[in-house]
Amino acid sequence: MATLVQQTGPAHTRILGIGAARGDLDVPNEELVGPIDSSDEWIRQRTGIVQRRRASAEILAVDLAVAAGDEAIVRSGLDRSDIDGVIISTISNVAVTPSMASLAAHRLGVTPAAAFDISAACAGYVYGVAQADALVRSGICRNVVVIGAEKLSDLVDPTDRSISFLLGDGAGAVVVGASDHPGIGPTVWGSDGEKWDTIRMTTSFEEYRRNPGEVPWPTLRQDGQTVFRWAVWEMAKVARRTLEASGLEPSDLAAFIPHQANMRIIDEFAKQLKLPDTVAVARDIELQGNTSAASVPLAMHALLEERPELSGGLALTIGFGAGLVYGAQVVELP
Repeated sequence: MATLVQQTGPAHTRILGIGAARGDLDVPNEELVGPIDSSDEWIRQRTGIVQRRRASAEILAVDLAVAAGDEAIVRSGLDRSDIDGVIISTISNVAVTPSMASLAAHRLGVTPAAAFDISAACAGYVYGVAQADALVRSGICRNVVVIGAEKLSDLVDPTDRSISFLLGDGAGAVVVGASDHPGIGPTVWGSDGEKWDTIRMTTSFEEYRRNPGEVPWPTLRQDGQTVFRWAVWEMAKVARRTLEASGLEPSDLAAFIPHQANMRIIDEFAKQLKLPDTVAVARDIELQGNTSAASVPLAMHALLEERPELSGGLALTIGFGAGLVYGAQVVELP
């Protein structure tokens, strides 16, 4: 009987390069408070957001994805021919099919790289890194571009007080490839479908199609208090489990880069994890807003631009959101 050949790859991986693209418009709180009968002070106190970046009408999520991916490839120092995988996490593709990743791969000049989208909302980038790590270490791919890309302004109801004022547009990307030492730690991930509708669309696209003129365009909503409690208490446990799985203490970290959902959640995380003052905490939400799958890589990019000396240090990353889904891993910063 013939013996099946099974691929194997390098023992370790790391992030080789990082890129980012942000919406071209600065949207301050003052521009949004009228329809939600609120104030700049209320938004700042509840979320820590001063403004969010959003994209003009002619800019699509895939445009942001390509710009971020291109920077990540350039910074990695690899040739385009070295890239054989593209993973995009998004909830804002303009089409159910074909994938955003296949178009992005073409525009990035990495054809015939394998390309596919994943839908894991705000945990999507972390999910993508977990898959890229596995693909490289299995030998299936050599180098994989992982992109979180969102244009959430297309899914906003300006009169909604639950989530609309939080959301921004942007894309963050990394290249994952082989390493001579561990640069991506174990991923701790999971889901809680019992809370499936805690962050949701107002209606399905099927209902919208069947009832033209009667059912409004689907937009995002959330049960804010439920999400806040779940994020603060349950995700802090996930973060601690991730450190334990990686064999690390909080003091071993150079940075903490959580999903940029809410500044109060970020601050509570840091408090519960008992992070020492030496650990830089990403707070990109203040000027970018919540960009779902793009949130973690955008925050990483901003932190490294501000603090380049963090390069080579260890960062705890964690994403969590609609589903409810979550994922976390410790990575070596590029």
